[in-house]
Amino acid sequence: MESETLQRRRSSLDSHNNGPIREKRSKRSEVLAKKKAVEELIKEAHAEKDHLASFPTFRDFHKNGLSMCLKSGHGSKLSSSVKHYVQSLLKLNMEGPYGSEWPEEEKVKRREMIAPEAHYIFVHEVAHSNFDEMTKMVIAEETSTCCLEDSGPLVGFVQYRFILEEEIPVLYVYELQLEPRVQGKGVGKFLMQLLELMVQKNCMGAVMLTVQKANVLAMDFYINKLSLVANWLSDAVGLDGENLSTNLEV
Repeated sequence: MESETLQRRRSSLDSHNNGPIREKRSKRSEVLAKKKAVEELIKEAHAEKDHLASFPTFRDFHKNGLSMCLKSGHGSKLSSSVKHYVQSLLKLNMEGPYGSEWPEEEKVKRREMIAPEAHYIFVHEVAHSNFDEMTKMVIAEETSTCCLEDSGPLVGFVQYRFILEEEIPVLYVYELQLEPRVQGKGVGKFLMQLLELMVQKNCMGAVMLTVQKANVLAMDFYINKLSLVANWLSDAVGLDGENLSTNLEV
């Protein structure tokens, strides 16, 4: 009798001790399952060949005297001429804001430019007379990563990736660069609207990007015109303690 009582007590004690253990295992399983689901979302988004295919109305931009044609691209499939264009436009737009840090930053951007996980939207200028014909040709292509030079001169590009940022899947904009002559005419806003739609379609948590605080025009565009929210917790700080850049998100 005493033995049975002791056994019941031990069983009750074991059950009491195992409760928290089972709860921890359950929570761990939930965390791992959530992490796996998020990783799968990013993997699926990255695997899509042409993110523009789901948004045919964003294949072209016809406003404020501009006629533009948009095409998709990938970092691992850029032609030599496109690489040269990307590097040249980056230098034109970013050398000033980065100042003395530009030589080192340029090396980083060259590596980022050709990364396999880098996706692109290229903006081509199209003559008004060829606008409709060019748009139809772009939509008809099976993939839009080849013959970029045949679509009219490049006037800008977006480089973006699908990544995990603070445990949230996001579309991170590495670059949004436009030639000065087409800035301030609605093209940048048009591209950001497209990126927001991509976020929704691919079940990402947000659009995120980093802006140099010295880049006054970009800060004004993103914060004042697009109402992006500054994530001050992610501010990059220089050696002198000065905040050099800030992360923004929609």
